Amino acid sequence: MTAVQRLGRDSSIIAWRNLLNLRRTPGSVIAALVQPVMFVLLLAYVFGGSLGGAEYRTFLMGGIFAQAVTFNSAFTALGLANDMDKGIVDRFRSLPMPAMAVLLGRTLSDLTMSAVTLVVTSLCGLLVGWRISASPAEALAAYLLILLFAFAMSWVGAAIGLMARSVEVAQSAGLIWLFPVTFVSAAFVSPHTMPGPLRTVAEWNPVSATATAVRGLFGNPPPSGLPTSDAWPVVHALPYSAACAIVITGVFMLLALIRFRRITLG
Repeated sequence: MTAVQRLGRDSSIIAWRNLLNLRRTPGSVIAALVQPVMFVLLLAYVFGGSLGGAEYRTFLMGGIFAQAVTFNSAFTALGLANDMDKGIVDRFRSLPMPAMAVLLGRTLSDLTMSAVTLVVTSLCGLLVGWRISASPAEALAAYLLILLFAFAMSWVGAAIGLMARSVEVAQSAGLIWLFPVTFVSAAFVSPHTMPGPLRTVAEWNPVSATATAVRGLFGNPPPSGLPTSDAWPVVHALPYSAACAIVITGVFMLLALIRFRRITLG
């Protein structure tokens, strides 16, 4: 068996273990599913009336998808920190398996949860009036892009979970960066309405690019009264979002693996 085959086998075993372990923590599953539904309903009906009504509810869903998978990174951080705290990771490291298998297994299991989150969020979106106005191939590409971004965000969560010294710290650190990253973006409003520095940050924010690219693939244009930006990341949202996801995955995968080896090797 080659090294790649071993990594794939061991990672899938750990991923399956993590998914089975969710039966003992149903609260985390409920939170992952309820959170995007709550944001859909709040933003669609509390703010949607003043931002474009039905047009805004359709526009909103691209941002909700990007936000939902970004928020799921907090569960990666918490789950990995919890395994470290209980000594489960030490037991894994005593087995003849690659170090990467432990981390990859965690991110793959959380990617599965992100896929379930997308299904629930999509159903909620359909209930509030969201529709896909594109071909099946384009819709599939949109969902694959969201999952690619979800995989990248799970590695951010993995790095945070390994750097935290306790489950409590991981819980705080895993959440504190999520709100500015998702709200200083084009997820829910146009960056064109923001002041200078925030506008630039929002335009280059990977969350903005992912939300914008997904809207384009789903055929969900912005409301007629919402100003649009002509910045390069906005105009080229699809390649930029894909490139961001790949770069984020590579950088934080490396950081997580370095930190993991330092911890486990003492």
